[in-house]
Amino acid sequence: MAIGSKELASTELDTFEDEKLVDELKKSKEELFNLRFQSATGQLENHGRVRAVKRDIARIYTVLRERELGIRATPAPVVAAPKAAAKKSTKKAAAPKAAADEAPATEAADTAEETK
Repeated sequence: MAIGSKELASTELDTFEDEKLVDELKKSKEELFNLRFQSATGQLENHGRVRAVKRDIARIYTVLRERELGIRATPAPVVAAPKAAAKKSTKKAAAPKAAADEAPATEAADTAEETK
């Protein structure tokens, strides 16, 4: 992440799905922990980064909460186009499967006739 919130602007966070937001939140919290550790040991060079990461965390929490309340819309799934292609391929796969289903039925009928 760049210094400040150039990467995690609220308009960019709107495009993320909830799972990705939770991942970003986890990364930001880990980064904040590392920054605090560096600050405690006197190794922190950029003190403004702590403030920026805190704001990023707050921004992510805000987006998640607004989605819970229905204030902010959840983004539409981006993978809608490949699913249409997958449906076409399942129709082709369904035809041989139907033929396979018929074969055991005839075998069952044959075994029923043999038992009589």
